[in-house]
Amino acid sequence: MPNLDISRAERLDQRVVSLMPVLSRAFAVQLINEGKVTVDGKVVTKAGTKIQPFDDVVLHYELKEFTVPDIELPILYEDDDCVVIVKPVGLLTHSKGVFNPEPSVATWLHNRIVDETLLDADKDSLNSRAGIVHRLDRATSGVMICAKTPAALQWLQKQFAERNVKKTYMAVIQGTLDPSEAIIDMPIERNPKAPATFRVGVRGKHAETTYKVLQSNSTHSLVELRPKTGRTHQLRVHLAYQKHPIVGDTLYKGEPAERLYLHAAELEITIPAGHERKVFQAPIPEEFRTKVQ
Repeated sequence: MPNLDISRAERLDQRVVSLMPVLSRAFAVQLINEGKVTVDGKVVTKAGTKIQPFDDVVLHYELKEFTVPDIELPILYEDDDCVVIVKPVGLLTHSKGVFNPEPSVATWLHNRIVDETLLDADKDSLNSRAGIVHRLDRATSGVMICAKTPAALQWLQKQFAERNVKKTYMAVIQGTLDPSEAIIDMPIERNPKAPATFRVGVRGKHAETTYKVLQSNSTHSLVELRPKTGRTHQLRVHLAYQKHPIVGDTLYKGEPAERLYLHAAELEITIPAGHERKVFQAPIPEEFRTKVQ
């Protein structure tokens, strides 16, 4: 029997993706959970199982034609250049893998894109990121703007890159912040001990968040958040570092809840049409106010 080499071991889901690169990591995990992957002839149903280079991994799945389910999204504004929507909790902005039959903002947007040259950059229309200007995490709800032409995409993305977009979020946090208004200016870096998360760290990138407590009770607070920068998980990391994590944010030690209590409530941006400055608002979910009554 070959000697085990821990340094060369890899996760089973990683091997599955390497065997069929068109699969997304999430879909590979699903196939493993369904018992469609064998290692040395035995079914293994744990995606994190460590395997060796010499292990014989077989994927018992035939890639077939499929369609992504149609979805409807609330539209706040639409013209020939862009469309502004309210993304619900649980919906992906776009798929990270090439193959993923799950609907997303990107798949919904596909049929609304008016300039096909925007689609040509990504031939895989089912998992295209065409028209996606910015993203919200799956667990975050709220306002998003999408482009329908290449010129609009460039125009809108430039504003995000140059920080000419004003974003306002609402969150319900544990406890209450003191002072009730302040600026959190702390750099954020990836957490090497848990690569899927981030943390405040001296070697991180500049990250700045302005907050204001709007309402509180004995256990929770409704907080308005205005990020000046756009680091991954910025609001979640900044609040967790203050020992007041967002409710439902178990990734950052927040109390368990039916959802992540983070909502993109307002977006101020200059649209391509007439270069008009506009403010788009997504109503605060009722459960946010109920939590702080």
